Amino acid sequence: MKDRLTVFTKGMLDFMFYAGILTTVLVPVIIKFYGRYNTYFADNIWELSLIFILSGIFAVLIIYELRRMFKTVLEDNCFIPENVASLRRMGTYSFFIAVITSCRLFLYLTPAVIVVILVFVIAGLFSKVLSQVFDKAVTYKQENDLTI
Repeated sequence: MKDRLTVFTKGMLDFMFYAGILTTVLVPVIIKFYGRYNTYFADNIWELSLIFILSGIFAVLIIYELRRMFKTVLEDNCFIPENVASLRRMGTYSFFIAVITSCRLFLYLTPAVIVVILVFVIAGLFSKVLSQVFDKAVTYKQENDLTI
């Protein structure tokens, strides 16, 4: 069961990474197309494109860091300083997404925008705290390795 879950997770991360890159690149085309059905998007193509492209870049960077961390899980060596740095970066990227998404509040206020902002603030906080937990685990592991 663990092998199937591992393969599935790796596949999902890889798919999300490449799909995220493609989607981010195609944002202006997608917004222009959707603008045919929603005048808000048609009237704010450039502003929304900028917001979604920047958010997309940071989202892809988060997935990139997750992929890097997943490799260490597969190697059964996840308590390393590189993963602490990845978690810190993911927290920072999450905060950037929250700030960038906050710019949408000046264009059009929806409950969904507020939810997205809150989700990324919580994700950022979670990543920052988890990086501190991982940092302690790395320290304990290194001390333990020196003892043996």
